[in-house]
Amino acid sequence: MLKSPLFWKSVTPVGVMLLLLIPLMMVRAMINERADYRSEVENAIRQSTSGPQKIVGPLVAIPVTERYTVLENDKEIQRKRSFIHFWLPETLLVEGNQQVEERNIGVYTGQVWNTGVAIKATFDAARLNLLDKPNVSLGKPFIVVAVGDARGIGAVNVLKVNGITLAAEPGSGLADGEEGIHFPLPDSGWATRSLDLAMSLDLNGTGSFSVVPVGRSSELFLFSNWPHPGFLGDVLPVHREVSESGFQARWRSNWFANNLGSRFADARKVNWRTLPAFSAAVVTPADSYQLTDRAIKYAVLLIALSFVSLFVFEIRAQRQLHPVQYLLIGLSLVMFYLLLLALSEYIGFTKAWIAASLVGALLNGVYLQAVLKGWRNSILFTLALLALDGVMWCLLRSEESSLLPGTGVLLLSLGGVMYLTRHLDWYSLSRPRTKPAASQRNQEEALRLWK
Repeated sequence: MLKSPLFWKSVTPVGVMLLLLIPLMMVRAMINERADYRSEVENAIRQSTSGPQKIVGPLVAIPVTERYTVLENDKEIQRKRSFIHFWLPETLLVEGNQQVEERNIGVYTGQVWNTGVAIKATFDAARLNLLDKPNVSLGKPFIVVAVGDARGIGAVNVLKVNGITLAAEPGSGLADGEEGIHFPLPDSGWATRSLDLAMSLDLNGTGSFSVVPVGRSSELFLFSNWPHPGFLGDVLPVHREVSESGFQARWRSNWFANNLGSRFADARKVNWRTLPAFSAAVVTPADSYQLTDRAIKYAVLLIALSFVSLFVFEIRAQRQLHPVQYLLIGLSLVMFYLLLLALSEYIGFTKAWIAASLVGALLNGVYLQAVLKGWRNSILFTLALLALDGVMWCLLRSEESSLLPGTGVLLLSLGGVMYLTRHLDWYSLSRPRTKPAASQRNQEEALRLWK
């Protein structure tokens, strides 16, 4: 069996494919390395501007002092405790107009956004009946608007409460140091009347823009010029429209759905970071690194089908290829992915795929013209290689349902090989061939003895 040409002809492509796994792993490591560089650029942009933004508010923070009596050693002792009571709005309406800009560092791109935010809220004083007790005294309340990253706070335009303009102060005003702004109210009497609030501010950030629906009834309207949003928050929008010019979305929620009323019942236990929110992220569309990494998963299939096609053309042309020639063609297929990675950083993934496919097909076509001694089989193999690249592109684009197309490709490939080799005598390939030079010497020797 080891002397059979058919055995070595079958083993050669498999051995070459195993050898090609080494450069394929090197290319994939390079893809991961370049993707890490891209992530570092995004982090650098975030550090130099501001990160994701999460608006919590407006809330009315009311300092409360409660006096109470405890019994110790049969004596009544007067004590008091102080805490913050959060007064949440009845209705909350937030409108955002987002403008996204791209920032380039070398070949890498990140996004920075600016959102003009308009907020309207109403507060019902009837919700404060629990504080109307003789042993409870109220301090000077203030309005809190917390954000994810205070560096992104731009102009705080106007805040009006019941028609009166209030001045903004830096920081949330809370003891836990939450980032944001706050607006002191004139006196404690404001904690006993209903409030109508209207304000606007400019907010910069990267990544996601979120609004916590603190109102008993909350709505968010967001308009953006970015056509690739990611709605991955705790509440999906009830309506959204996405087009090439941007998107618009609307969210709606209430305390029955998010239970935010009870979350703020004890100010000491509020976890600001984990509050549910309406959220829209500025998402980079499937970038070249993700797509190239996804494409290289099909590299073994592409190389295997190419070798099958090459084996068929080798038999039809009656030309025996050396393992080194298989290796060179396999390396050209590996170079396809390296060229795809390099070009996609400049011209985009689709154009890079087309260019890499044409370069690889031209390279193999010219090489096989010399190897197979003719343009006919060379052109046929080139067209077959381009068709395989097209099939791989379709598999790449239909990743979620790639099993059915992939199975169809394998079935068609097997059927094509069976059809083209249906008249082939496989036993003739398994018999060792006599060297032409030795056969010619035998004929000459027989002719000399006959004479």
